[in-house]
Amino acid sequence: MDNMENPWLKLSVLLFMWLSLNCQLSFGADTISANQSLSGNQTIVSSGGNFVLGFFSPGNSNYYIGIWYGKISQQTPVWVANRETPVRDIQSSELKISDGNLVLINGSQVEIWSTNIRTSNSSSVVAVLEDTGNLVLRDGPNSSATLWQSLDNPTHTWLPGGKLSLNKRTNRSQLLTSWKNSEDPAPGLFSLELDPAGTNSYIIRWNGTRQYWSSGPWDEQSRIFSGVPEMRLNYIYNFSFHSDENESYFTYSLYNPETISRFIMDYSGQIKQLSWLESSQQWNLFWSQPRQQCQVYAFCGAFGSCTERGLPFCSCLRGFHQKSETNWNLSDFSDGCERTTRLQCEEDPSLVTGKTDKFLEIANVKLPESAQSRSVGSMSECGSSCLEYCNCTAYAYDSDGCRIWMTELLDLQQYSQSGSNGKTIHIRLAASEFPSSSNNNGIIIGAVAGSVVLVLCLVIFVIFRWRRQRMINPKVEGSLLAFGYGDLQSATKNFSEKLGGGGFGSVFKGTLPDSSIIAVKQLESINQGEKQFRSEVSTIGTVQHVNLVRLRGFCSEGTKKLLVYDYMPNGSLDVHLFHEENSKALAWEKRVLTTMRGTRGYLAPEWISGVAVTAKADVYSYGMMLFEIVSGRRNSEQNEEGKVSFFPTSVARVITQDGDVLSLLDPRLNGDAPVDELSRICKVACWCVQDDETHRPSMGQVVQILEGVLDVNVPPIPRSLQVLADDSEHIIFFTESSSSQSSQTPSYTSNASSQAKSNTSSTSS
Repeated sequence: MDNMENPWLKLSVLLFMWLSLNCQLSFGADTISANQSLSGNQTIVSSGGNFVLGFFSPGNSNYYIGIWYGKISQQTPVWVANRETPVRDIQSSELKISDGNLVLINGSQVEIWSTNIRTSNSSSVVAVLEDTGNLVLRDGPNSSATLWQSLDNPTHTWLPGGKLSLNKRTNRSQLLTSWKNSEDPAPGLFSLELDPAGTNSYIIRWNGTRQYWSSGPWDEQSRIFSGVPEMRLNYIYNFSFHSDENESYFTYSLYNPETISRFIMDYSGQIKQLSWLESSQQWNLFWSQPRQQCQVYAFCGAFGSCTERGLPFCSCLRGFHQKSETNWNLSDFSDGCERTTRLQCEEDPSLVTGKTDKFLEIANVKLPESAQSRSVGSMSECGSSCLEYCNCTAYAYDSDGCRIWMTELLDLQQYSQSGSNGKTIHIRLAASEFPSSSNNNGIIIGAVAGSVVLVLCLVIFVIFRWRRQRMINPKVEGSLLAFGYGDLQSATKNFSEKLGGGGFGSVFKGTLPDSSIIAVKQLESINQGEKQFRSEVSTIGTVQHVNLVRLRGFCSEGTKKLLVYDYMPNGSLDVHLFHEENSKALAWEKRVLTTMRGTRGYLAPEWISGVAVTAKADVYSYGMMLFEIVSGRRNSEQNEEGKVSFFPTSVARVITQDGDVLSLLDPRLNGDAPVDELSRICKVACWCVQDDETHRPSMGQVVQILEGVLDVNVPPIPRSLQVLADDSEHIIFFTESSSSQSSQTPSYTSNASSQAKSNTSSTSS
């Protein structure tokens, strides 16, 4: 029998050809030609291995054709073909060339995605994945002519070399559109585009209509967008803007081709520039806009409230619940909230006036848009005018008059401080959402009775304690105790046991007759008048916080001024960080969790330069203390050769050059600290010590960054730290704006005399 007539031989040849084709696709080929297809776990890889194309699943049972990075540990898609039409069975689905187009066929052999172009020579068309992440359709394997490319059809990622353009002939813009959430690449509500109005500005829109951010116009002389001053003098990206009679577009490239960076329209509604850090195996946020989450329009959806006070940013108003708990768990709040109880007029259309509905007052908020004005004379009339319409959802009445809302409430923001420009809104709810009057009477009676019993118990307890205890009986002024000098002299055994000292005086240990231990600070060089001193001390005494040592009282007799604090038995933080004779170094967990009890650090430049000193001076001192917590030693130290090293300079160098942050950690900890936490604390410390106080974060922002609520970008190196660096080393740096590159002489030095004044010298560990 002839060999070729043997059916088993034919089957073996066919099987060999099929395996050869699939192995080629799975092990490095960068091209799909007319006689090939891609299915299952097959992939093609760009020539240099930078990018991979294939089926991927972002976390659910749906699969998509996408492009992702090939040289990093996290699968990070940069482009998705069928973002609105996923497939379930990747074994029977195919990506192939058909009639001159790259098409995706699902398991039912239905075409669900296509490049959708017309070509005269369809038989020779090939799809090539380039090392830039660009998927290109060409009219032949040796042709350079581009029929279609993914860079012209971006999804949510803008890769280096790509462009977002405005076609001036059609007045249509290319869009960068967010995913719906982290597991759904379908188009979300947020998109970035070049302004069709021709302002040469990029804008972000919600739902394709409402603009809530602009880059400002392109300034060719400065080569930045006017609203993004931090583009100046950066050392990573090369920007360019092109405009002619046909189109306008902006593009960027990387100075270092080895850098992995991407620009995304995130489902948070923010645009973000991220760079891959190989040392920590994670994406580092380089830049984002808008800077605050609640500046994103309608981020929390209908009847949702946004707040910057902590995570999650979004919550439903009282009387409402999440419309989709699944999406909220994925940080997709676009569905918003819905009523827990329907309004009375919705239950019974005959009750048009809705007299049984009531209003919930919410103060200090940013009011939603799309309000209608009403001419009324009082707040009650304003509420009544809202009740006349079943679709009226809220009203507000203030100096701007009466306004009612006839739609879902969008972009409602709850401000965190009472001193802001917040307004008061009244939310319409069903009457059943409020306690009944009978319940109210019971609550009032119970509260009054309970209060009477509690007061009687307190009176009896106070009398009992007063009779049994023998102790100093100082006067009470506000929340503080006014001690006599003789009493404190006796309590401290004539100031014999000194705990430490600072810029304002010395601190001594003492014991009151009730056996409670105190720390007494004997103030020096205080020239305030009696009234002013008591006023300031009274203000300090009203401050109660877990991170502040409690001020119990004071003494003011002539020139003798003393402050009385709770005693911290674990001593000062510097004892645990700097003293080598300690048998055990302070563990890292106790250093992110240490309860700070003072402001030991270095002087901010403005203390010496003579400019106005604000709260940002304390931020500077706090930043210097963070450096010491990381290193376990003083920021300024002299080595055996007599040279002075300045630790903050080393931190700034490592952070800006993506170095090994673990090299900065106290060596006694043997590298036992999470890299992400260590990187975050080093970055925020560098931001705290910026020369220009306006560039330093507020303490509220510092807390949110340390808690992981806010992301932190790579900080610029303060000019003063650059001067303190070794002149033989070249430090590459960038600045947030040109003002931070002023030519002023650094206003502090690297010696130990530059320690900040301390309000309290004790800390607890």
